[in-house]
Amino acid sequence: MSNLLLVAIGAALVNNVVLSQFLGLCPFLGVSKKVETAGGMGAAVIFVITIASAVTYFVYAGILVPFHLEYLQTIAFILVIAALVQFVEMFLKKSMPALYESLGVYLPLITTNCAVLGVALNNVQYDYNFITSVVNGFGVAVGFTIAIVILAGIREKLEYNNIPESFKGMPITLVTAGLMAIAFFGFSGII
Repeated sequence: MSNLLLVAIGAALVNNVVLSQFLGLCPFLGVSKKVETAGGMGAAVIFVITIASAVTYFVYAGILVPFHLEYLQTIAFILVIAALVQFVEMFLKKSMPALYESLGVYLPLITTNCAVLGVALNNVQYDYNFITSVVNGFGVAVGFTIAIVILAGIREKLEYNNIPESFKGMPITLVTAGLMAIAFFGFSGII
């Protein structure tokens, strides 16, 4: 049990997918303008990465390995992720239209979010069992959500500050993300 806790904390804080591995930057920078939208994107990513970790484990261990088709893992994982994102998109469109509209083009981009694929490939590379794969996926997704919500909160506060013209918009966002990455580097001594 303590090993699973270490995997989750390590994935969320120490090896944060956005701030340490620099995966998933497109939705991280694009959707982080408002905390509510960032939280919705985080919830969608938590669902997709956690379920994708479980499903890709079974696809890899149950289909690809027995038939010696391991070289097809990337294609198979992308298909699984695309199907899950379509499910999330249909669910949000039907049950939460305001969140669906606010996420806009970034919701379908979860399919091409390299963080989702990176987690599935890392689970295979590190030879995690089913439970560890799911916990790792959940930890990575929670880390993504923490990072995107914090950045959104900072960006909301920055709107009311006097920022030099040359730093307005994406430049100050990138500086903020860089400072957040330095701050998250402090978690490296935890594990």
